[in-house]
Formats: sequence, C-alpha cells, structure tokens
Amino acid sequence: MPGVCVIGLQWGDEAKGKLVDLLTPRHDFVVRYQGGANAGHTVVVGGEVYKLSLLPSGVITEGVTSVITGGVVINPAKAIEELDELASRDVRGLEKNLKISDRAHVIMPWHFAEDRALDSNTSDGENIGTTQRGIGPCYRDKVGRSHAVRMGDLYRDDFRATVEKIVAAKTPVIAAMSGGVDPKLDATAIADQYLAFAERLRPHVCDTTEMLLTAAEAGKRILFEGAQGSLLDVDHGTYPFVTSSNSSGVGIPNGSGLPARYINHTLGVVKAYSTRVGGGPFPTEQDNADGQKLRDQGNEYGTVTKRPRRCGWLDTVALRYTARLGGVDAIAVMLLDVLSGFDEIKICNAYELDGKKTNVFPSHVDDLRRVKAVYESLPGWSEDLTGVRSMDDLPANAIGYINRVSELVGRPVSIVSVGPGREQTIFTAKPELLALGF
Repeated sequence: MPGVCVIGLQWGDEAKGKLVDLLTPRHDFVVRYQGGANAGHTVVVGGEVYKLSLLPSGVITEGVTSVITGGVVINPAKAIEELDELASRDVRGLEKNLKISDRAHVIMPWHFAEDRALDSNTSDGENIGTTQRGIGPCYRDKVGRSHAVRMGDLYRDDFRATVEKIVAAKTPVIAAMSGGVDPKLDATAIADQYLAFAERLRPHVCDTTEMLLTAAEAGKRILFEGAQGSLLDVDHGTYPFVTSSNSSGVGIPNGSGLPARYINHTLGVVKAYSTRVGGGPFPTEQDNADGQKLRDQGNEYGTVTKRPRRCGWLDTVALRYTARLGGVDAIAVMLLDVLSGFDEIKICNAYELDGKKTNVFPSHVDDLRRVKAVYESLPGWSEDLTGVRSMDDLPANAIGYINRVSELVGRPVSIVSVGPGREQTIFTAKPELLALGF
C-alpha cells in the first residue's frame, strides 16, 4: 500500500495541516518525522478550530495511529497541553492512538535559556527567526551527543544524575552567553518536573521505528506529515535562515526510520502567494500596500508565535526547486480565496542575477539577496471563492492562475483550497492524479 507524504514547498505556513487532516482517513498511520513545537498546524472540522504545534494533524481522526518519531524533538509539557485540550473537546482514542518515539530527543529548560541567548547572535545582527522554543539547541545537543536527553532516558534510574551533570555543565556556558546572567537551573526541580511528564506520557512512549517498519512490511497505509517548509531545510534551504532539521522530503527516511522505498507519492503544498517569518532573503516580498492586503486578507499571523508574516507574490523559481528536491508528484494550491479582490496578480517566473536571467534557485543566501524577481502579470478576479466547490465554478481568471502555476512549477495541481474548512476543498478530476490517490 502507498506511503504518501505531504510537504510544504515554501517557508512554511502553507496550510499543510488541513490536507493531512483530509487525507488521514485514507491511512492507517499519520507520522510526524521532524521539527518540534515550532510548527503551527490549524485544522477546522465542522466549524471547530483545532490548533496543533506538536501532535500530528491526523490526531483528530479516531481509529488512525498518530506517530511522533525519533526525528522530532519533544517538549513534554506541550504534548500534554495539546492532549488535554483535545480531550476537553471530546476528541477520542488519544491514549491508544498516539505513539511517541523513545528515541525522540527532549527539549529541556536549558534549551529555552540557550535559545533566548542565541536568537540575535548572528554575525550581521539579522534575526534568524527562531520561535525560542528550544528547538535549535535541542538539535545541537542531539548532534553533540554529550548533553542529550531522549524520551527513553526519562524512564532510566540514572535520570536525576544525568540532569545534575548537564545542569552543572550548562550553567556557566549559558551565563557567559547571556552576559553573566545566571540561568537559575535547579536540577532537582527539573528532574521532578520531567519525571512527572514522563509518567503522564508513559502510555504513549514506545519504539516507533520498529512499529513503523513492521507496519510498512505488512502493507499498512502511512501518511507522512512534514513540518515547516522545504525552503527552511537545514541542508537544502536558505541557510542560515532555516530550521534545525530536514524539513523537505529528504528528511523522511532519517526522521522516521523508514527507507525511502516506502514513500510512493509526494504532495507538495503551495500557498497561492508567498510568506516568510523572521530574517533572510525574500525575493518576491511586497513591503507595500499589496503585501499588507495579502496579510490582512490571509490573516497572516503565526499560529504558534502570532508574529506578522512577511508577504509577497508567488515565487515559482523557488517552487520548481523544492518540487524537484522533494520528488513531488502533484501540488495543492492553498488559500486561493485570499487573492480575490486583486485587479492584477503577479507571479515570479525567473530571477535576474548580475544582469543575467536565470530560473535556478541560488544555493547561497548572499546570491539570493541580490536577485531581482522577474514577474509576469495575470488578470485578477473579484468573486468570493469561499463557497466554490468545483473547478467549473471558479472564475476563469482563477482557473488561468492555477493553470499557469502548474505550468511554471512543472507539476499538475491536484487540490485547490478556498477556505480553512474541510468542505472548502476542490479535488481535481485529472486521471493521473486520481491514480496517485490524491
């Protein structure tokens, strides 16, 4: 049976959560394979809005196993907070259907302190855009291996001794990073707190690598849920203005433990325009009335951080790159309704770099800063799209926009979203897409 992946092709916030929620009932497992509680996913069901940042978006669907793998970094307090919120809203089956890897690394109090100290510490003073949720420092300790804590470690007899050792090592370092300010890390209090977290999460913690390998070998249907977006991939994105994990499709095998052979189809998620949070180059950014209109109509404020997002026109140079990087079979165009009311809509179809036109996405951030977006203009539309339920009922100019995006990215469009609700989703009827299970 197919393994399907849903990944964002921009800088995140592409509305992946809605698609994961829609596709979850067709699968046996839905898997988060990287990132942490810095990924804001919004799911709207029957007018009810669910905001998740750590638990997989498929957790709303009863009878499907949601998995947080070893590639994810866990904030136990956040996991418990989201579980309690869902339980209070009568979401059922959570204790049975949520599994957390015992290999997943744990975000500890010293990681939050490090994040605050490091956030503005880039060489040119430009903010990378961290959510200050301890994600980067936790991944750094994971790679460094000496001060890491995994979920399975919370159940070991020597956990208290481990915490004491790490606090003793971290305290002077963080104090130095913070200009001599004592981070006030209390090893006893930390151990008590995290042991309580561990007891609460005990029913969920297991070896998810073994579980998923067994499921894949048995032909179970697995849906992989990407967090953040491909342009934030630590190896293949706009480094250093990236996240701390492989947020593109290339991160699935190492994050989940499943070989790439089990990933049969990949759906790339594309917002109908572009947004970005934090620092870093943004070739199509519109720091003007058009950008503000996109922000207002799209409610472009972070699900997790509430920060206003930078907004601009769609960049198909970047999208071609990330679609190829992720091995994308088809794309979903989200938030098309936000573009209603623009007389003219622009699409970036190439860059100009050092006087030469190119459609290659630069590998170095300094080159990306210097590019000039080359635009083509398409006629806009004034109709409200939120009630449209079929491609035939879309305005001709909206259909023209979708078709042009498909041509420029080089992938067919399988899904068009015209609002946050499940019902506000248009599935195209192209045979090649239906064959992929989209």
